[in-house]
Parts: sequence; C-alpha cells; structure tokens
Amino acid sequence: MSFTIDKQTLDDLAIFSHRGKKSIYDLFNRAATIGGAAQLDQMFRYPLSDMGQINRRSAILRELHQYHIKFPFRVELFDIAELYLKNTDTRSQLTKEQNNLKHKFNQVIGGDTHFQSVSNGVTAILEILIAIIDFISNSNLPAESKARAFFLDDFYESVKELSENEILKTRKIKSLSFEIVVDLDKQFRYRLNDKLRKLINHIYTLDAFLAVAETAQRNNFAFPVATTGDKYEITIKELYHPLLKNPVANNITVDPEGNIIFLTGANMAGKSTFMKSFGIAIFLAHMGFPIPATHMEFSVCDGLLTTINLPDNINMGYSHFYSEVLRVKQMAEQIRLGKKIVIIFDELFRGTNVKDAYEATVAIASGFAKIPKSIFIVSTHIIEAGEKLRGMHENINFIYLPTHMQGDKPSYTYKIEKGISDDRHGMIIIRNERILDILEKGPTKPHHK
Repeated sequence: MSFTIDKQTLDDLAIFSHRGKKSIYDLFNRAATIGGAAQLDQMFRYPLSDMGQINRRSAILRELHQYHIKFPFRVELFDIAELYLKNTDTRSQLTKEQNNLKHKFNQVIGGDTHFQSVSNGVTAILEILIAIIDFISNSNLPAESKARAFFLDDFYESVKELSENEILKTRKIKSLSFEIVVDLDKQFRYRLNDKLRKLINHIYTLDAFLAVAETAQRNNFAFPVATTGDKYEITIKELYHPLLKNPVANNITVDPEGNIIFLTGANMAGKSTFMKSFGIAIFLAHMGFPIPATHMEFSVCDGLLTTINLPDNINMGYSHFYSEVLRVKQMAEQIRLGKKIVIIFDELFRGTNVKDAYEATVAIASGFAKIPKSIFIVSTHIIEAGEKLRGMHENINFIYLPTHMQGDKPSYTYKIEKGISDDRHGMIIIRNERILDILEKGPTKPHHK
C-alpha cells in the first residue's frame, strides 16, 4: 500500500520549495549529480508505508553516516557517459576498417569529432568502472553491513565481468588506440548498454543516500526506528523545526490512551510551528530518513494529511469555512477506507463564527475520538471546546503552549505543558501596538501647498 499524502500537506510542511522559500527537500539535497538529486526528489514524493522497507533504508543511511562514506566519482563523468549510452544508433558504431588514412589525417587536424565523442564516452565509462573497483576495495563498511550488501555487492556484480579487462587492470585509459575504442564501444553501447545504465542509476542512488547521510551528520539528526505491534504509538524526544534558526525542542508521546492531541495557546505561542515539526518528523520517518530530534520510535501508518495553511477556493466559489468542511470530509473518507492516518488540523473551523466553531470542534473531535488506530492533532483558540471534551473522552491528550506576561508584554517559552491554555492576551497585544490610539486620533488633515 502506498503512503497517502497530498499537495496541501506537502505545501503546509514546506516539503518542496514554494515561492522561493527554503524547503525540507532543499535541506537534504546535497547530491553531487543531477541524477542523484532526481532520485532524492522521487523519494520525497513517495514515502514508504512498509516497516521492513523503512528500517532497511534507515539502516543503510545510518551506516553511510557512521562510516563517513564519500561520493567516489568525478561528477562530470556522468553527463558524458549518459549522452554516450543514449546513442544506440548502429549507424554511429565505429569499425576497425575506418582506421584509415582519412581518419588519421582528421585526427591530426582535429576534424574527427565523431571518433572523439565516442572515445570520450568510452573513457568516461572506464573511469567510472575504475572508481567502482576502488570503492569496493577501499570501503571500510563491515562485511555484514546492509549498506555493503545494497551498494558494494551490487557494484561488484556489475563490474565482475569487466574486471579482468586489461585496460581496467593497467588503468591506462588515456590516448586509447582506435582498435581498443572500437572494441570497447561495441561492448559498452550495445552489448552492455542496459547493464551500464542500471549501474549508473545505482550510483545515483548512492549519491542521493550520501546526501541524506551528510545532512544527518551536518545537523546532528537522529535516525527513527519503525516498530511492530497493533498499538499505534509514537515517541519523539527533543523534536524541533529544522528550518528555524533558533528552534525550541519538545518531547511528545502519542499512544492509544491519548491518540488525540488537543493543542491550545495564544497566537505566536508556537502552535503552528509545533504541528509542522511533528508533521515533518512523521513524513521523514516514513521515508526512512533522519529527523530533527534526538530519538524517535514510531508505528508505521498509511498516510499523513494536514490542514495548516488552507487557502480559500475562490475559483470554486467556496468560503474558507466550506473549504475546511470539505477538508475534514476528505480526511474522514480516508479513515473510512480503514487507513491508519496521522491528521493535523490547525485552528479547526476558524472560518466561521465562535458558536458554530465551538459546536463543530466538539463534534468533530468527538468523532475523531472513536478512531483508535489513527492519530489526530487539533489546535484551537476556543478553549471552551477543550473543557467540554475533557469530560467526554479519555483518549484526548490536552497540551498547551504557555504565554507569560512580563508587565504588559507577552513572552513565550515554546515548550509544551499539560492542560488547556487560559491565555487571553489579544487585547493586550492590540493595546501594545497602540492601534486604538491611532484610530481615536482620526485621519490627519490634508497638507496644502
């Protein structure tokens, strides 16, 4: 089963760049090659929902990180090699009969561009193969490691047939004779073309994996562990948002006894940032990638859906409230299909009046409370809804982000606490900005020259 995610969620969590803003993909994309970056992009677009695949990828990345493996190839070789291998037109194949006086004369004056192009392609392939042989020989990965089995063993199978070639033994790949270029071209472009393309694609996978390992090293990210069991549980320690300059870390545990997180707090207290941090961790963990935290264990789920920055659908004529209603319906339909989903909804029903928002928040949260195999994080300003729900359901975990007043100025810890916020500081902030004073003074008199 594929992992369910949509554009709204990708945009909410800034997984890919939007309007020039830095993204989570940008954070990880340290790939040396265009092919490696493309493979990384595909991993981001298709998270995993199988525990074995997640833990296997995570183990490989952890080993590459632990043993400080570096990309062992010259980057410029791959453009040359790919262009060379794409041209399989037999009319472009060289023959030994072409090694005549005309060819030799053209070589002297630099006019035989076709031969030079083929020779460059052959040389690029040879250099890649030599780099693979050295990588296999010099790698410090243990014999039993998953990274060795995934990369080095596969690389060995790819070069085994060619490793006895005299050119690869002597490594004299400069100024190859016409006859040798003809022989190798016949092998590389025609007999071994598919095999070499798969090999290069696997090198791109190595490049993408090394980019992820380097990101973990540079940011001190932790590698999550996917666990078994029918109970859906998540434990994250020191979780923070990876795109903030000075983030504040929080611990969070979700289990069947508290699979609904009801989050309250004032504006600017950090609710949206916490929800985004949690969503990013869930997303990266289901890719087998390292996360911005010190520890994470999690039960694998079937998808992640968020509603943090939901736009009005003007083209469809939908109000913000109706867009929210349709989004909740979409989430409910995924749950009805039997999927285990992580759902994050920031400011549930902010697009309607307080009375309707209160009743709808209580009703929807109560509906969520009947779904034990999914996880829900719901934030709201309507703290009365939290008080109502506290007496209705035992599996709701009430947490809040506090505001501390220093005189008439609010300060924020961005650290989660148990309970329901009673912060009501909106008017204090309005007064601090002297908005009422500005309005009371009225418009300034027009200046006449």
